Amino acid sequence: MQDLIAKADTLLEALPYILKFSGATFVVKYGGSFMDSPDEKIRTSVARDIVFLEAVEINPVVVHGGGKAITRAMERAGLAANFIQGQRVTDEATAKIADDVLSREINPDVVKTINALGGNAVGFAGPDIFKCRKLLLDDAENPDKKIDIGYVGEVVEVNVAPIKESIWCGFTPVISPTARGEDGKIYNCNADVAAAQLAIALKAKRLVFMSDVPGLLRDPKRPDSVMPQIRTPEVTELKKSGVIDKGMIPKADSAVAAIQAGVEKVSFVDGRVPHAVMLEIFTDEGVGTEIVL
Repeated sequence: MQDLIAKADTLLEALPYILKFSGATFVVKYGGSFMDSPDEKIRTSVARDIVFLEAVEINPVVVHGGGKAITRAMERAGLAANFIQGQRVTDEATAKIADDVLSREINPDVVKTINALGGNAVGFAGPDIFKCRKLLLDDAENPDKKIDIGYVGEVVEVNVAPIKESIWCGFTPVISPTARGEDGKIYNCNADVAAAQLAIALKAKRLVFMSDVPGLLRDPKRPDSVMPQIRTPEVTELKKSGVIDKGMIPKADSAVAAIQAGVEKVSFVDGRVPHAVMLEIFTDEGVGTEIVL
């Protein structure tokens, strides 16, 4: 009986959040090594959460990653992965591999998983949704110069019409993070940046970044040093001090951009934790790190 009461208490705790977010759009960036986990429960946990969001009339929109799968495909092709400031250096051959892996392998698999669990998902290749400009990185040693990392784009425009139509028809859009450049070519894009721009374009209420770390860590060597909440003005100082570094830089910058554009809250959660999305959205304490204005 006590177990049944505890389950009822959990549902009642979720109720005000279900009522509050009914009809809202949530963007979920679905990535991290948990996508490759041999444990089926971990691989499907996020998909189950997406189906739950559908069931309570929240409109989830998914942008998935796939960096590890891209690296494996590059290795099979005899290409070495190289990263600068958390961004993959991408020649034209690597851009094609990235798009093939993301749009034609991972995307259909994510859609299939959601649908197999009772959801209604539809896939979109990134170039049909995202337009980008070539990304040039700042050179710390030469402030007057930029670093060219190849066919890597920064999403600057989102084709929201097919996304909104899918939502209206009751489907969850699942989108790969590649884009069409100004030159008409395919560019690899950071999935975090793409998800943030999508959230901004859709006027989403929440943006959730899922990865394989517990959240933003005060000490990267200590998984228990998660910072529960960060305000946007703190991000610059945390980058300067090295607390936010490497792959966390585009995540944090994207979170700030989304918050400043009107997204209510951005969350960083660990996709390896079962039902992390639900714990973050539907419980009082949440998990991971939240970034607020």
